[in-house]
Amino acid sequence: MIASAEIEAAFIAACHDEITAPKPGNVHIFSAGHGMTTEHFFASAAAAAGPLCALGKPVGQRIHDAVAASFAAVGMNTNLGILLLCAPLAAAAERGGTILPAEVEKVLAALDVEDTEHVFAAIRIANPGGLGTAERYDVHGPADVALGTAMAEAAGRDRIALQYVTKFNNIFATGFAALDSAQACGLKPPWPTIVVYLTFLSAFVDSHVLRKQGAAAAQETQREASEMLSLFQARGEACLADLLAFDARLKSRSRNPGTSADLTVATLFADRLRNILLKPRNDG
Repeated sequence: MIASAEIEAAFIAACHDEITAPKPGNVHIFSAGHGMTTEHFFASAAAAAGPLCALGKPVGQRIHDAVAASFAAVGMNTNLGILLLCAPLAAAAERGGTILPAEVEKVLAALDVEDTEHVFAAIRIANPGGLGTAERYDVHGPADVALGTAMAEAAGRDRIALQYVTKFNNIFATGFAALDSAQACGLKPPWPTIVVYLTFLSAFVDSHVLRKQGAAAAQETQREASEMLSLFQARGEACLADLLAFDARLKSRSRNPGTSADLTVATLFADRLRNILLKPRNDG
């Protein structure tokens, strides 16, 4: 079993790696945006880490307590999507197995109505932009189904919810493949993070942009991200100015691909966890 402090450190490191990479459209050390700064994200990561990684706690309670702590620290929603993705990963890591996807599958299978109650309450605290209402399993109503069922209802419109249905496939397949490829090419931080982020943003319509600005804006952002990824693959670090120009264009249109950023943090966190889980075997 991994110590909670080790999981906390992995989470904070993943959050820091994401913020220090110049991800177009998001807050990062080169540019604030959307009424948020890097200090908001660093503070919320530090506040959320303890509750998120509390040993033995149910997934829903981890999410609720981490969102509440984060909101208390910065007074805004900076990391709801991150916490929704990272709580099952943290719970899976402490189970003691060496294959992270298998442990995540077990965690997801055990989610119940109490988890839903906690998650609905967390979402109400965060009150993310473009939330709206739903015909079934609305977060403003009673929680009367297991969390997996509620997430399945939202999966068609929200890629974070989709991870609960697909056993985090986008993290373990798309995210890991992009990260492993970047590292195999010898890229050093922050560039592997950029590869993961642009891979998500070009592979899928970003749910946050879709909710807030509609399909046309989301599809245009996806096309531009695909072009940017191709440019980065051709020029590498030399395209920093192009990344920052793309960043400025997105922010001038108030486009924040937050779902792609959340998936990126989860990938970085999961990568650290898989390495920690395998370490005793490699050292033995």
